[in-house]
Amino acid sequence: MSRGRVLVAMSGGVDSSVVANLLTSQGYECIGATMRLATNEDDRPGERTCCSTDDIADARQACWDAGIRHHVFDYTREFEKDVIDPFVAAYEAGLTPNPCVACNRHLKFGALLDRALELGCDHLATGHYARVTHDERGYHLLKGMDGAKDQSYFLFGLTQERLAHVMFPLGEMHKATEVRALAERLGLSSAHKRDSEGICFVPGGDHLRFIEERSGHTAPAGDILDTDGNVIGRHEGALRYTLGQRKGLGVAAAHPIYVCAIDTRANTVTLGDSDRLMASSLVAADWNWVSGQAPAGPIHAAAKVRYHQPDQPCVATSLPDGRIRLEFADPQRAITPGQAAVLYDGDEVLGGGTIESVE
Repeated sequence: MSRGRVLVAMSGGVDSSVVANLLTSQGYECIGATMRLATNEDDRPGERTCCSTDDIADARQACWDAGIRHHVFDYTREFEKDVIDPFVAAYEAGLTPNPCVACNRHLKFGALLDRALELGCDHLATGHYARVTHDERGYHLLKGMDGAKDQSYFLFGLTQERLAHVMFPLGEMHKATEVRALAERLGLSSAHKRDSEGICFVPGGDHLRFIEERSGHTAPAGDILDTDGNVIGRHEGALRYTLGQRKGLGVAAAHPIYVCAIDTRANTVTLGDSDRLMASSLVAADWNWVSGQAPAGPIHAAAKVRYHQPDQPCVATSLPDGRIRLEFADPQRAITPGQAAVLYDGDEVLGGGTIESVE
């Protein structure tokens, strides 16, 4: 007897391939699904992008190996509206967005989870390294046991309603020693497939070229300033720079200098010493409390302001307008507007949002 019907998100990689085989062996009725999100790979032969033709073929083969059906769902229009357009707009506003967060919220655990429920599935399973538990207080989102691969940082947008229908079968496993080894034992073709890196829909990792092609105009040259406002050089487009960047600045200096401000309206990039990058607090908007309820007052917790950053002790305070202020015990380097701030209590994700300002 089946333990339930599960839609498995198939990327063509080793993680989703192992998920499909694990759940099938555990008695679940599985259906494989791959999202077609972007088509710009067709314009540049040899450059892999999100859900490429090769990835879809790999996903189809993985489903065949697992003995399950495979579907390809076209979400290119939704991906354009909810991920690509906001990504371009954020960069043009001088922010550094995190498109993986938007993709998880709107596509994987939005549109695809809705499709799973429409197909009569009880759950959507993905290859994320994270965990979900349940008790009398509700559902809890936890870090994956593999600290090197934990992806809970990107999942803070999940709500109680969504978590009720999500499965992360790899959450208790370590990728290098367990997942790939299992893939080898199962004879999966993806066992040694390289992990995807960077922004999946930006060919070659050249985000400036991607943004210029999307917007239809070339990023203009402008001034590079020091922290006193003096012109010390020229740049070939402010969008080429990120906060905290040290290399490739095009300015000679007797000591290390870093990008400490980007003003796309004035079209300037400001360079300064590392101490200019330090800040002790931030305000985050578009905040989601995973429990569905904001705490009654300030809470002591820990936060990450970038992926793979060690947890940083802080105090989180809800503001009257729904935004959140995080005040850190120690100053943090290069807190970047547009990136995600994620709040933890030990292994549990309490919530997260988009960094709006640094104080």
